[in-house]
Amino acid sequence: MDNLSGELTPCSKSVEFLPTTMRQMRQKTAPAQHTLHQAISAVGIGLHTGRSINLTLAPAPAGHGIVFQRTDLPQAAPLPARYDYVVETHLSTVLGEKARPENRVATVEHLMAALCGCAIDNALVLVDGPETPVFDGSAADFVFLLDCAGRKTQDLPRKVVQVLEPVRVEHQDAWVELLPHSSPSPHLSMSIDFPARAIGAQSYALDLTPTSFRNELARNRTFAMRQEIEALHQAGLALGGSLDNAIVVDNDVVLNPAGLRCPDEFIRHKIMDAVGDLYLAGCVLNASFRGNRSGHTLNNMLLKTLFAQSTAWQDTTDLQSTSAAA
Repeated sequence: MDNLSGELTPCSKSVEFLPTTMRQMRQKTAPAQHTLHQAISAVGIGLHTGRSINLTLAPAPAGHGIVFQRTDLPQAAPLPARYDYVVETHLSTVLGEKARPENRVATVEHLMAALCGCAIDNALVLVDGPETPVFDGSAADFVFLLDCAGRKTQDLPRKVVQVLEPVRVEHQDAWVELLPHSSPSPHLSMSIDFPARAIGAQSYALDLTPTSFRNELARNRTFAMRQEIEALHQAGLALGGSLDNAIVVDNDVVLNPAGLRCPDEFIRHKIMDAVGDLYLAGCVLNASFRGNRSGHTLNNMLLKTLFAQSTAWQDTTDLQSTSAAA
């Protein structure tokens, strides 16, 4: 959950530029796009509204991308899962139609993380309410649904964007950055520091692959401080939250009867959130992501800053296809 105010500071070229030879790098293979083999549906509670939400994940054609669609709003426009369709980042990542504010879908980050971790490029996400179900507060149930639906190979290569120059966004002592990266598996690292002693200072890093996502990130739940919950309820938020779908911390105590799923579940969840937020690039980002005390707001600003700088990135999709065909 994020609550940033004040000006965000985009910075670029925070470390040395990527060498020219690396700018000309060619991938040896061209991974194909994938969609779902069949549609699958589920019902769950919305974290903030407390409403019962019907969710359907449906196959989509190659090149379609991930698109959300409200089924309860007549003639609602589709909402592509892209950074430039994000209308709010307070407590969750929210996609929306600026011309029609009621057409929005909140808390998309856990589903987006699962789609990224399962390497699904194209899907239509149908929801009959203003947010996705929270399920258990992690991405595990979304991964289960995707596994049940199956995965279908398509006839276009995955869209891959290579980060060529460092891009950084800062807010007070919080920051995020994308750095050039030569490995085909994106690298993510993050650190957090909370005054609650049950969390404290934590850091974590991993190379993102389907296996590492499932084993290291997918099961880690969202969390909140006990003293914040009453204020959230008064603001009409977290109405569906409970110990069944979130970790609740009271200073040095974790209030969930079963405790944590792993000692550093907090930082692993923050990295999982970042995976979902970064998949709103609308492509695979070949980059190293680093963050400190970051969240949805900075993650979204980072993508906006990256794509606003034409020299900082390159779409290597065609290069991969050419190399693979050679």
